[in-house]
Amino acid sequence: MSVRVLLADDQPLMLVALTILIGDTDDLEVVGQAGDGREAMRLVRELRPDVVVMDIRMPGMDGIEATRQTTAEPDPPRVLVLTTFDDDEYVYGALRAGASGFLLKSMALDAILDAIRVVAAGDALIAPSVTRRLIADFAGTSGSAAPDDAEPAADSSLIAEITDREREVLALVGQGLSNTEIAERLVISAATAKTHVARLFAKLEARDRVHLAIIAYETGLVPRRR
Repeated sequence: MSVRVLLADDQPLMLVALTILIGDTDDLEVVGQAGDGREAMRLVRELRPDVVVMDIRMPGMDGIEATRQTTAEPDPPRVLVLTTFDDDEYVYGALRAGASGFLLKSMALDAILDAIRVVAAGDALIAPSVTRRLIADFAGTSGSAAPDDAEPAADSSLIAEITDREREVLALVGQGLSNTEIAERLVISAATAKTHVARLFAKLEARDRVHLAIIAYETGLVPRRR
């Protein structure tokens, strides 16, 4: 089964380029194109895609509001934000709106395809250039101010029921490490690392990997930056 993708971007050339790129794959399929957030929402409800690749700056309804409405739908698609702008405000807004990924248009085209697959599979993916900064700032741990509506720090009792090994894995997720990197650090197999992460999703009721990282910071498993 192909992953059904809806593209939302006000730049026609970007829509054409992504459509051609995705059309050359065997496991991805473009089912619709939207030039603004309102049209994206109409197509989300009409076409029921698996993933929406969403631009931020669009006329009328912007990508953040469209993401918020999309993720509030029954059985919502995953949203991958793809933007030109590496800006904390956009990152915060997109993730708080429910996006599962945040990428820059300057990334390699193959990386964008891989990101669509990652979020379709239920994981989260953030551009490497913003990952560690994002996790720290989003959890309110860096010198820059977090948004006024930041969620309160997590209660440390939240992780009371996880094992010592799961704590180690959670701390490494909080540092931005992939499953492969976690496996190398702990001298375990990648499959075992993936299993530990999956158990953390279930035990902590985390929506994705970024949510796990925030919990790691807020419960003190990852030292706060000074």
